[in-house]
Amino acid sequence: MKPKIAAQSGTFESSDVIILIEPLPDNSGRKLEISSTVMQQYGTSFNRIIVDILDSWQMTDIHLIAKDKGALEPTIKARLETAIKRSLEQQEGTLK
Repeated sequence: MKPKIAAQSGTFESSDVIILIEPLPDNSGRKLEISSTVMQQYGTSFNRIIVDILDSWQMTDIHLIAKDKGALEPTIKARLETAIKRSLEQQEGTLK
């Protein structure tokens, strides 16, 4: 799948993560920009969570920006899945 529109989910508050998604031209692949205040401790896990969810949705041609402020795994998953659904116009979002 490919995102249809730009979408976001989450906040830049402590213990949360903000996810921004926008479509890329066809056959562009994935462009991931991931930053976290706990990247040294949990960066590998954070990246794995993002890639696993993108794989499960078969997302391609996507530019994803994730800015983490120490979110737990269930929060990361929920925020990313919400942003994906919004980008596919399956759920209302704030960027419309």
